[in-house]
Amino acid sequence: MARMSAEFRKAEIIAATLRLADELGPDRLTTQAVADAVGLTQPGIFRHFPTKQALWQAVGETMDIQMGENWDAVLTETRAPEDRLRALILTQLAQIERTPAIPAILHSRELQAENPELHRRFRAIMMRFLGLLAAELERARGMGRIRSELDPGDGALLLISLVQGLAMRWALGGRAFALQAEGRRLLEIQLALMSHPANMGSTS
Repeated sequence: MARMSAEFRKAEIIAATLRLADELGPDRLTTQAVADAVGLTQPGIFRHFPTKQALWQAVGETMDIQMGENWDAVLTETRAPEDRLRALILTQLAQIERTPAIPAILHSRELQAENPELHRRFRAIMMRFLGLLAAELERARGMGRIRSELDPGDGALLLISLVQGLAMRWALGGRAFALQAEGRRLLEIQLALMSHPANMGSTS
């Protein structure tokens, strides 16, 4: 029971860190603010996470697990590759809507300069997502669904850029539009541009 209580408390601290990273900004976040949010003392936070960097690394691990589970759920369904691409992109946008601190974390000093392990974690997440998208584009190309001259790796980079650019516009614009709806609209344009001419106008 004590172990379960400790794990629950860790999850609570991580959730508070993500919420406060959204409200305050990752680089202004302090362990004291996290402690206040969960009703602990600052030493109480350090009993679970010995350093602030360790706390951020746990945040990165949580994001890694959540995103991986979301992607795996998409890929277990039997769909055409274009539908799997749509589901992967929209699932990722849904994750950002649920965890709006993500864009700020990606551009934070904590990730970019102060916490190499966190940087490696998020880079690994991005590379896995890139690989999943490239694999579906390769499948679609093999089926004659997208242009034969499109390199799947390049196509995956374009799709990731769509997600990242849209997330940043959403964050800077005060979240004034529905992220998934706008993502779906722009994704259809992107997929139409990638589509083999013989498939233009067809529906999946």
